[in-house]
Amino acid sequence: MNYVEVSGARIRYHATGPSAGPPVVLLHGIGRSLEDWELQHPRLPSTHRIISLDMPGFGLSQRLPAVTSLSSLADGVWAILSALAVEDPVHLMGNSLGGAVAMRMTVDDPGRVRTLTLVNSAGFGRTVTAALRVLALPGVGRPLLRRMADPRIARRTERSIFFDGALVTPSRIETAVKIARQPDFAAVYLEAARALGGVRGVAPGWRRELLPRVAHLGKPTLLVWGSRDLILPSAHLAAARLAFPAARSHLFPDTGHMPQIERPDEFAEVVRPLLAEAGSEVP
Repeated sequence: MNYVEVSGARIRYHATGPSAGPPVVLLHGIGRSLEDWELQHPRLPSTHRIISLDMPGFGLSQRLPAVTSLSSLADGVWAILSALAVEDPVHLMGNSLGGAVAMRMTVDDPGRVRTLTLVNSAGFGRTVTAALRVLALPGVGRPLLRRMADPRIARRTERSIFFDGALVTPSRIETAVKIARQPDFAAVYLEAARALGGVRGVAPGWRRELLPRVAHLGKPTLLVWGSRDLILPSAHLAAARLAFPAARSHLFPDTGHMPQIERPDEFAEVVRPLLAEAGSEVP
């Protein structure tokens, strides 16, 4: 792993492939890290520059001064890419919160985005796991997040992500505990959760503002979901198809919130055509 400094913050990233190759940027979900994309680095096209990163304040990256929101995370990722001298338009892939950040990035700077792949993405419905809604209760969120550094709680959290319980490995639990013990973890997690919604679920306001603007840009878009997602249910895929009628889509059977981990080979097969077919011009 490598680090780059952005606005005084130390940001962790992982890059593979030729530095001059078309850049593919992989964004994780809330409270997560670049490890959620590690299985895709060797599976995505070797001709491309594959970049996964810990968004500011998540994983092992330090936070930036601004309060965490979709806009501040989008600005932060663009700043990271600039620090990494990524000048060509990027293929964005975002899982969960990372999908919402990818959409915000697309609207904020459409000329720098080539394609958009949304993986079990936030933004297509109110329904979300109760574990996230309860964080909005006064005095509840921070104590609950501190408990995520307990290996027993980390195991339960990881188990909710995957349909296949065998994926809840000691290594994944160890990584989750390490991340939950970072000094900015609870504050940034709460700020991000509040930016997305509250006790009633994912807020409609930012979704109503963002989705039509993304659709209007007409970027080549792929929507993928796991049929057994307990975090953001697969019913959201239908809403995503309505929001982006020109997009391709794929539903993975018997798969949870992270098909890029649970179905790594199939996931790569599904996303590769979009990366290959996108021409040099940016719509």
